[in-house]
Amino acid sequence: MCGRLSNTVPSDAMARLFAAQPANDLPEVPNFNICPTDPVHVVYNDGDLRRLSAMRWGFLPHWYKALNDGPLLINARAETIADKPAFASACRTRRCLIPTSGYFEWAKDAGGNRLPWYFHRADGQPLVMAGIWQDWQDGAGSQIRSCAIVTTAASADLAHVHHRMPVVLDASDWAKWLGEEGKGAAPLMRPAAPDLIHHHRVATTVNSNRASGAELIEVLEDL
Repeated sequence: MCGRLSNTVPSDAMARLFAAQPANDLPEVPNFNICPTDPVHVVYNDGDLRRLSAMRWGFLPHWYKALNDGPLLINARAETIADKPAFASACRTRRCLIPTSGYFEWAKDAGGNRLPWYFHRADGQPLVMAGIWQDWQDGAGSQIRSCAIVTTAASADLAHVHHRMPVVLDASDWAKWLGEEGKGAAPLMRPAAPDLIHHHRVATTVNSNRASGAELIEVLEDL
């Protein structure tokens, strides 16, 4: 699940929101069709400092010899994250926040057609997802910082579209997830509260990873 994202929050606004030091190479916004392997905005803790940085969306385990040396790991399941060799270390020591405006999910109709839906916070605030990250180095010594979104079972009001959803964190949970308040982050990996996330059908234009523009998230009126 959660195979595309959108982000319209300016980078300077994100830096202020998270009280984070911004990097110089942040992804351009707005971007209404962020795809796997694209760079995304990520907030992580660096000692006594929060940093806002760009990371590759697609977690790279340290044993990968090349970018395509295994499955594309854009999501990590909350139920197994602590036990999976690819994610176990990161979920203990390298947790991060992935701020977005929303995400897309697809459901099939009776004819097998993939119909896209857009999910966003009902209050209009940035949708901040729980993530994990790590550094990966190829054989030539080039380093890539990559991340994955932590997912959990969908809340009851969203499950009719898909049975999974990202772990969505409120501002009161950010410090705990980043490890700034000690241990005990596991209980945060739960479905969103009912009605926190609104969703609506959007045009199938977004089925193409090359599509762009604000119309990708507009409500599809012709249902």
